[in-house]
Amino acid sequence: MSNFFEHRKQQLHQEYKKLVSQKNVPEELGNGIYKRYKNPVLTAEHAPLTWKYDLNPETNPFLMERFGINAAFNSGAIKLNGKYLLVARVEGNDRKSFFAVAESESPTEGFRFWEYPVLMPETDIPDTNVYDMRLIQHEDGWIYGIFCTERKDTRVSKHDTSAAVAQAGMARTKDLKNWERLPDLKTNSDQQRNVVLHPEFIDGKYALYTRPQDGFIEAGKGGGIGWGLCDSMENAEVNTETVIDPRIYHTIKEAKNGQGPVPIKTEIGWIHLAHGVRNTAAGLRYVLYLFVTSLDKPWEIIYSPGGHFLAPVGEERIGDVSNVAFSNGWIHDEDDKVYIYYASSDTRLHVAETSIEQLVDYAKHTPADGLRSYTSVQTIYDLINRNKEVG
Repeated sequence: MSNFFEHRKQQLHQEYKKLVSQKNVPEELGNGIYKRYKNPVLTAEHAPLTWKYDLNPETNPFLMERFGINAAFNSGAIKLNGKYLLVARVEGNDRKSFFAVAESESPTEGFRFWEYPVLMPETDIPDTNVYDMRLIQHEDGWIYGIFCTERKDTRVSKHDTSAAVAQAGMARTKDLKNWERLPDLKTNSDQQRNVVLHPEFIDGKYALYTRPQDGFIEAGKGGGIGWGLCDSMENAEVNTETVIDPRIYHTIKEAKNGQGPVPIKTEIGWIHLAHGVRNTAAGLRYVLYLFVTSLDKPWEIIYSPGGHFLAPVGEERIGDVSNVAFSNGWIHDEDDKVYIYYASSDTRLHVAETSIEQLVDYAKHTPADGLRSYTSVQTIYDLINRNKEVG
């Protein structure tokens, strides 16, 4: 083994160990709603060296990357057997995404990918690309992974090599290691993404939050967060979708919106984290927002704080798809802390810490969007006048 090869190998191992061992600290002040942690919890550099390098000096004397990793982001999240587990979307330099499980004993640092990524079984129509898995511990005893399966749109001209069809891929597991692939969700919508399974039965049926959409990018006549019921997850079919959280002109969810992770059950209702999209001169802007639905009727919104809950800031705004904050995973811990795993700009994964008490307070007492500039200023006037009363 050459000195060059051995030296480079040692350097790579040292840098990797340094990365996965670094401590993470929250911002000092924050906004009172949550605290962001300073370091991303997953990046492309967190991918194990054995995924990227042939470590045999005979077949890779220059110790080159043989399989490049471009990004690690948009992660489902769950706590099992005392461990914090993230099922991340990992994207290779070849633009294909796949799932990989990262584990830590801490919710904010020390995440390491398992030895092998997830080899997700395929359906009769192979997926070209899979990504953005939501993890749901359902009361039926299974852990469901619902994700986007993307395939080429064969209805267009053969010369159009970018047209795609997105549907909701379905799989279930007990341990995140052995996955049973189920048929894709069937709906009357042309395209589906951002589908989430409600964790409890509703009148003996499975309930799904959907996102009906006409096109792969454009919502068209569709859009909004939908609600539908089905009898079985083994052949899931939603015949009726009712939009419960529609797109609204000149808001953070003007162009598109979609459910994020599985909602959290609290004393006031189900707390939902969603993403909203609006168009700008610089392209689409993705932010996160919160709403609450009734405990008894999870399709009815009872609180809807105005504006975004979390948006990309600073370096988070820079990446492969800039100006994006996206979340499909959070963990409600035993001490009622909540860890929100959010990605920035389709590149890296971050964590923010809050609590059920803070989320409930935010949801109940943050004014709704008045939908006009005048009402926004009225909200500020009311706040100023209340502050005068307390001196």
